[in-house]
Amino acid sequence: MRAIMAARAAAPAAGPAPAGAWPLAEPFAIGPVRVANRVVQAPLAGIANRAFRRQSRRHGAGLTVSEMVASHGIHHGNRKTLGMLTLAPDEHPVGVQVFGADPAIMAEAARVVEAAGADLVDVNMGCPVPKICKTGAGAALLADPEAAARVVEAMARAVRIPVTVKIRRGLTPSTARPVETALRLEAAGAAAICVHPRAAAEEYEGRADHRITAAVVEAVSVPVIASGDVVTPAEAAEVVRLTGCAAVAVGRGALGYPWAFGDLAGGRARPRPDLAEVVAEVERFAVDARLALGDGRACGYMRKFYPWYLAGHGVDGARLEALLTAPTLDEALDLLRALAAAPAAA
Repeated sequence: MRAIMAARAAAPAAGPAPAGAWPLAEPFAIGPVRVANRVVQAPLAGIANRAFRRQSRRHGAGLTVSEMVASHGIHHGNRKTLGMLTLAPDEHPVGVQVFGADPAIMAEAARVVEAAGADLVDVNMGCPVPKICKTGAGAALLADPEAAARVVEAMARAVRIPVTVKIRRGLTPSTARPVETALRLEAAGAAAICVHPRAAAEEYEGRADHRITAAVVEAVSVPVIASGDVVTPAEAAEVVRLTGCAAVAVGRGALGYPWAFGDLAGGRARPRPDLAEVVAEVERFAVDARLALGDGRACGYMRKFYPWYLAGHGVDGARLEALLTAPTLDEALDLLRALAAAPAAA
């Protein structure tokens, strides 16, 4: 994330217009679900709640996807988990991502997601976090493509909405079988596959090798969404050229810069927002966060975002620390307004 923030701060004020037709501006479909453009908001854990999804849609994402939701939490009727399935009328098409390894419980979760109004249900097979993998879920499913296929098959039989899957290259580079895994998932009923070509063991180290994504695109007939190091229109154009993917997903690259969705959908990097515009965006985002989470939880949630939004705007450590320790959301927003009113003093 530091590298993304540094590159963002050093980027030119605006990028060149695309030459010819811009491929990501075209619609595409996942089963019966029509998506207006080929830019997908990636399912970021702990981030992609209703407020974030609505912001992503407002800035140009064609499809948004929720943070990952525990299938066992849905099965047990956990109030907080079920609250994560609340969808806004203006955020369609929208997917809900679930994680788990038990086919029956994942099928039940898919039915609940469908009943909640989601346009598709996505399966997390990419999370590298040990507490998820030790249950057999997340990226751990990549070690057993047959078990992964059984999960998808059970879900696809349980619902009418499309079942999609997000995968990584594999657990480790040496044991990865991404093409075999993708083919099994497609045969099991996956309507689209999102590929992050780093292995789980690599997390976010190095560059994403989209030759792996290209191999999956060549092997399967369902849409493949490319994920990983797709932040700028130039990067997106190169990934599309190399892979032939149906769409691209942006996640970390939009943290603190929701304008990334519009940049990618339009094929041109917009002029960098000044501090006043950034603060206005944070204020609008905070309104939705408060509605989705309530005052207390929204205050903690928004603290994640202040360093990302303010990177490259000359805000010193003391002022950032004041934001991060403000006891209420209103007090934090007052501090932000003061920064925008006197940016030279920041």
